Amino acid sequence: MATMATHPVQSVRPAEDAVLPDVGDTVDVGGAPRSLMPRDSYEWTVDDLEQLPDDGLQYELLDGILLVSPAPVLVHQRAIGRIFLLLERACPDEMEVFVAPVDWQPDRRTSLQPDVLVVRKDLIGYKNLTDRLELAVEVLSPSTRRKDLVLKYSKYADAGAPSYWVVDPQEPSVTVWDLQDGRYVQVGYAQGSDPLTIRLPYEITVIPAALV
Repeated sequence: MATMATHPVQSVRPAEDAVLPDVGDTVDVGGAPRSLMPRDSYEWTVDDLEQLPDDGLQYELLDGILLVSPAPVLVHQRAIGRIFLLLERACPDEMEVFVAPVDWQPDRRTSLQPDVLVVRKDLIGYKNLTDRLELAVEVLSPSTRRKDLVLKYSKYADAGAPSYWVVDPQEPSVTVWDLQDGRYVQVGYAQGSDPLTIRLPYEITVIPAALV
C-alpha cells in the first residue's frame, strides 16, 4: 500500500535544469515551434486567444508564451474522466471540480487548461477562472510531458496552488506534490495497483491502474 511521504521516491520528476522558452515564443509541444498568427506586440496576451482558430488543437498561454498541443488520445481522456469522478464524489460543498477545457487566467499573459482542477466555489467567475486553484491535475502524454513537468509545474507553484498531481497512464502512476514554503515537495507516489491516500485538497484514495 502506498502512503503519503515527505521524501522523493520513484516517480516522474520535473527537470529543474530545463531551458525555458523566451517570452513571446510560440511553442508547439508536439513538434517544432511554429508561427500561428501575427500580433501587434511582442508578448501573447489572453486577448490574442480569442483570435485563434477552433481547429481541435489546445492553445495555452504561459507568461507570454503560446503553447500549442495536439488533441489528446483516448487513454488520456479516460484517465481524466475517472479522476474527475473520484474527486467529484468526495468534493466538499464549498469546492467544485472541473475538467478541461476550462481557462485559468491568473494574469493577462497566462491562460492554462489543467486536465482536472478543483477551485473554491466563491472564486468561480462567469467565463474563466482567475483566482487560486486548490488543485491542478495533469495527465501526461508524449506531446505534453515537458509542458506538464516543467512549465506548468513551475507556474502552478508560483501561483500558490496548494497541490499538484501528475498522472502517467503509461506506467500507470500518480505523483503528488504539495506546496511548502513556496515550493512543491513530493508527498506521495503510487504505481500500478498500489493505493495512494491523498489529503489535499481533501482526502481521497487513488489506485493508478484503475484510472486507465
